[in-house]
Amino acid sequence: MDTRSTHVAREAVLGGSGHGGRATRPVRSVIRASWSRVRQLGMSPDGAPEITPLPSDELLRRRETSGLAPLMPTLRQHLLPACDAAGQLLVVADVEGRVLWREGRTAVLHHADRLGFVGGSAWTEGNVGTNAVGTCLVTEAPVHIHAAEHYAETHAPWTCAAAPLRDPGTGRMLGVVDLSGPVQTVHAGTLSMVALAARIAELEIRSATHDRLAVLRAIAAPLLARIDGVALAVTTDGLVAAATGVVPPERVVLPSGFGGGDAWVAGLGLVTCEPVPGGWLARVQADADAGVTRLALDLSARVPVATLTAAGGTWRHELSPRHGEILLALALHPAGRSAAELADDLFGDPSRTVTVRAEVSRLRKVLGSVIAHRPYRFAHDVTATLSTGPTSALDGSSAPVVTRWRTSTTSG
Repeated sequence: MDTRSTHVAREAVLGGSGHGGRATRPVRSVIRASWSRVRQLGMSPDGAPEITPLPSDELLRRRETSGLAPLMPTLRQHLLPACDAAGQLLVVADVEGRVLWREGRTAVLHHADRLGFVGGSAWTEGNVGTNAVGTCLVTEAPVHIHAAEHYAETHAPWTCAAAPLRDPGTGRMLGVVDLSGPVQTVHAGTLSMVALAARIAELEIRSATHDRLAVLRAIAAPLLARIDGVALAVTTDGLVAAATGVVPPERVVLPSGFGGGDAWVAGLGLVTCEPVPGGWLARVQADADAGVTRLALDLSARVPVATLTAAGGTWRHELSPRHGEILLALALHPAGRSAAELADDLFGDPSRTVTVRAEVSRLRKVLGSVIAHRPYRFAHDVTATLSTGPTSALDGSSAPVVTRWRTSTTSG
C-alpha cells in the first residue's frame, strides 16, 4: 500500500481545516464514508483525540463478560507469531471499541502507548476517528486503514487491519481482532490473515456449541417426553437444543441476567423456565400470545437497554450499540424509516440496505413484532419511550442519526 498517496489524498479531501476538496488520487469508498461520518461529529483531523482508559477492575470485568475470552487462545496461536515477526500488536476489542487485550513486543507496545492505544481505551470512530477497530465496528466487515487514511493526523504513522468476531450461533458481533503497528510494518497479506484467524476462532466456538447442545439434548429428552403442550430445552444463552409441540427456532433471546421463572420471549410469548444442567426447560404458557405493550429505551447506561412490558411483567434486554442506534432512529421518526433511510441514519450510505435488513432481523429476535416493517417503525399498539442522561451509551457512535440527535439536544 502506497503511504505517500494516502497523505496526498488526505490533504486534498480533509485539508488543514477538515473541509478540503477533491483528491487527485481516488480515496477508497470505505475511507471516504468514514471521514464523512467523523467530520459530521465536528472532530478536527488535526487534533489528538483524548482517550480515557477504563479502570483496571472494569477492564477485567469486561474481559470476563464480553464472550471474547474463549477466542483468545486461537487468536494468539495464529496471529502472535506473525505479530512478533512483523513488529506489530495483536489487539482484541469489544463491541464498544474498548481494547480488552493488547499483546506484542515491548517496543511496539511503547509506540502504541504514545497514541493512547492502551488497554481499556475506546477506539470507536466517535472517539478517535477513522481507524481499523472503529471502522470495522461500523461496517462489520474486514478493513485495512493505512497511514493518512486515519482521520486523526496523530495516527498517520500507524497501520492497522481488523476483522469482526462473531458468535456463530447467533450472528451477534462480539468485537474485533486487529493487527496494528508503525507504517513500515504494513504487509499486503495482513488483512487476509486477520480475517482467516477470526473465522477459525468462530469455527472453534461452533464446535464447542455443538457439544453443549448434545449434552443438553440428552438431559432434556426424557423431560420433554412427559410434557403435554409446548416446551423447549435451551442453553443459558438461548440456543435451542430440543423441543416438543412446536417446530423450534435455532435460538430464543432471554432477558439479560435471567435467573429463571417467567419471561416474555419473542416468537413464543410468555414462558416459564426451570433450570436443568446446562440450561433451561422453558414451558410456553397457554396465554403465551400476550404481546408487548410498552418499550422503554434507556441510553443513560453503559450499554443501550430496552425494557419490555408484557402480560403484567417487565423484562430487560441489554443491546448492542448498533441496535441502540436503530431504536433511536425509530424513536426520532415515529412515522417510520425505509431500509434506505435507516442505512443513511446508521452509515451515511443509503445503499447499505442489505446490512440494515440483517440487523433489523436480529433485533426482531429480541423484540418480536414490536418492530413493524414497510416502513420500519414501532408497532401501533406499543408505547415507546426514550430516556437519556448526562452520558450516553452511544457516546462513541459515529452514526449520523446519533450525531443529529446530539446536536438537537445540545442546541435545544
